[in-house]
Amino acid sequence: MAWEAVIGLEIHVQLNTATKIFSGSPASFGGVANAHTNAVDLAMPGSLPVANEQAFFNAIKFGLAVNADIGKRSVFERKNYFYPDLPKGYQTTQLEKPIVGAGYLDISTSDPKEGEGELKRVRIHHAHLEEDAGKSLHEDFQGKSGIDLNRAGTPLIEIVSEPDMRSAEEAVAFFKKVHAIVTYLGICDGDMSQGSLRCDANVSIRPKGEEKLGTRTETKNLNSFRFIERAINVEIARQIDLIEDGGTVTQETRLYDSDKNETRSMRSKEEANDYRYFPCPDLLPVEIDENTIELLRSEMPELPDTRRQRFVSDYELSYYDAHVLTEERAVADYFESTTKACDNPKAAANWVMGELMGLLNKQDITINQSPISPNQLAGLIQKIDDKTISGKIAKQVFEAIADGAESAESVIERQGLKQVSDTGALSGMIDEVIANSAAQVEQYQSSPDDKKKKLIGYFVGQVMKLSKGQANPAEVNRLLAEKLS
Repeated sequence: MAWEAVIGLEIHVQLNTATKIFSGSPASFGGVANAHTNAVDLAMPGSLPVANEQAFFNAIKFGLAVNADIGKRSVFERKNYFYPDLPKGYQTTQLEKPIVGAGYLDISTSDPKEGEGELKRVRIHHAHLEEDAGKSLHEDFQGKSGIDLNRAGTPLIEIVSEPDMRSAEEAVAFFKKVHAIVTYLGICDGDMSQGSLRCDANVSIRPKGEEKLGTRTETKNLNSFRFIERAINVEIARQIDLIEDGGTVTQETRLYDSDKNETRSMRSKEEANDYRYFPCPDLLPVEIDENTIELLRSEMPELPDTRRQRFVSDYELSYYDAHVLTEERAVADYFESTTKACDNPKAAANWVMGELMGLLNKQDITINQSPISPNQLAGLIQKIDDKTISGKIAKQVFEAIADGAESAESVIERQGLKQVSDTGALSGMIDEVIANSAAQVEQYQSSPDDKKKKLIGYFVGQVMKLSKGQANPAEVNRLLAEKLS
């Protein structure tokens, strides 16, 4: 039987705010356990929450970015359950009236080298504000667990998609697009390794062509693009095998074990009534007026899709180059700064995507930590464009700047790397190469014209070797063609 997967994602986005969603404690990551807490976070008797205005503004910006309705009246509920890292015994969240209503994103799973390809619309059911829980620590305690509440009360938006995705590839494309949007907006740092962005995957299968949904499972806390893809594919295969062997899928929460590449049952899946939701008596409804929404709309930055299209139209880049350069806002900003300084967008794109990305990967750092600034890279590109140095020498200069040199110009002067374009000097080197290459000269002169272009490469290589890479390749080719004819 042919099976079809049905996939929806619940994405948890940790918002960039100075303080927590209902208290004045810092929302920064790390620190000594329980140092970023106060009476509200610790659920001390008599402590009262106060809603964080910036968390609402960040959520509204996300809603505007995904073409969503904005909830003019936003209400908080208590979601009741017991867990050691939840000191209040409930989570303050939104259920009936979330801040962000229905919206959508268009995704593509085509290879960027082949263009944008066909777009698929994934609907967003809603996105709601809520507080994060604390963290249980097991490694440092013999036979016990420790509780760190630094993260308790950190503001989140939970983005709930409709079950519109049909493959792990589509789910990853949707998650990547959300990642790009929240980082472009500046509402989240997007650091999945620290839990700033994570998702739960709801997966079910049904016979192809069937309209009725199958029983779904929820795989929790996936925090990388690779793990999302692997976990969903594993769960799809597990459900197919289970049904084809005569079994049935149980609605439950599962965990993904990346070491064994398998999902494991965690607990039966709860329904909303299991949590006994009721309106939070300590928090009034929040009214959002149209003026606030329009003010936030006016502050919206250029988003990834628009920026990619502009890179294609304004800088005449290929779709692939524009796609790579706009996946991360910091990379796009770096590229644009470099381009404005050197006025050569294609060269800037090639150097950013090639040598610079190679350097960052080698050193395992982000572009914000790059040892080469956009102005330094632009200065290097300008030295290639004005024929001060060749492309080959430029790579040597690039390495010197990465090691701490101030500029391309200072490296070129200090190391004597200026390209040799003087006809007299080049003629002398070419004459020496020709004199020492009698057999190659005879082969070149006896060959048909269509083969001479390939054979001349030998002579160019010898001249470049003699000049220690500083000869102007274009001038060397011209002079060689004259002297060998």
